[in-house]
Amino acid sequence: MPSGYALVVRFTLRDTAAAQQFDELVAQTAAGIRTEPGTLVYAVHTPVNEPLVRVFYELYADQAAFQAHEDQAHTRHFLAAREQFLAGTEVTFLNELPSLSKRPGSEG
Repeated sequence: MPSGYALVVRFTLRDTAAAQQFDELVAQTAAGIRTEPGTLVYAVHTPVNEPLVRVFYELYADQAAFQAHEDQAHTRHFLAAREQFLAGTEVTFLNELPSLSKRPGSEG
């Protein structure tokens, strides 16, 4: 059985100034995200040698938790404010492969 609802979002920023402002927006938004009970992982990375790219990995308890995240005021603010900094966005929703996600100590 799949455990959670996951996605990866790849943001390409316009330039260095936009990247700095985007990172500040993310930092402000993260405070609200940390209070969401159904948000299990919300990680932001910069790929090696791609300083204008941010990759978000998001894992929610289920699709309802993702929708609750999307409905939060801090998320709606982020979604609207981010556009001014972006050159592109790519969203990938993920399906877990149950055979690869067994936890240590589980049977099988």
